[in-house]
Amino acid sequence: MLHSSIRSTVPLMECALARCGELADDDPVAAALVPYFTRHIREEQGHDEWLRQDLAAIGCDPGEPLRRLPSASVANLVGAQYYWIQHYHPACLLGHIAVLEGNPPSAELVPELMRRTGFPRTGFRTLERHAALDIKHRDELTRTLDEAPLTPDLVTAIGLSALHSIDAANNALAAVLDATTVPMTIANA
Repeated sequence: MLHSSIRSTVPLMECALARCGELADDDPVAAALVPYFTRHIREEQGHDEWLRQDLAAIGCDPGEPLRRLPSASVANLVGAQYYWIQHYHPACLLGHIAVLEGNPPSAELVPELMRRTGFPRTGFRTLERHAALDIKHRDELTRTLDEAPLTPDLVTAIGLSALHSIDAANNALAAVLDATTVPMTIANA
């Protein structure tokens, strides 16, 4: 599930950047977002491959996420962003990014996950890297939001995107938990 979501990051931003390019001559917000998306695309490239390397480190087939049909819950999470980018404004993607990068994982999370799972640190490199990277990304996004000449309607749209991303990510995680939960019986209670 996480790979399906992460692999959409760069293509989503490329879509937003292209749309900003189409609008930039007449839209100061779109023009202001071109440098942000250009930088952020470079910074996010290859993160889906990092995750596949992590899967290999814990003994999983790193090719499996590429063969698996992405879930409807991830399609909902990501697909809404494409719609808003194309049919409203590419600034909407900022709400989605704020949700994904606005609360970086703590440095204590990886050792705790290692303890709980028994997996090696190499299985959590993507998470560990994002604990540091997302602090910078969050701060860049905050500056971009503060400096862009956002209209009240765009602020509302960015908020809607963020709220949708929270709900859709929650649903995607719930689907994973539902698929992996072992029913409790008296024998294992």
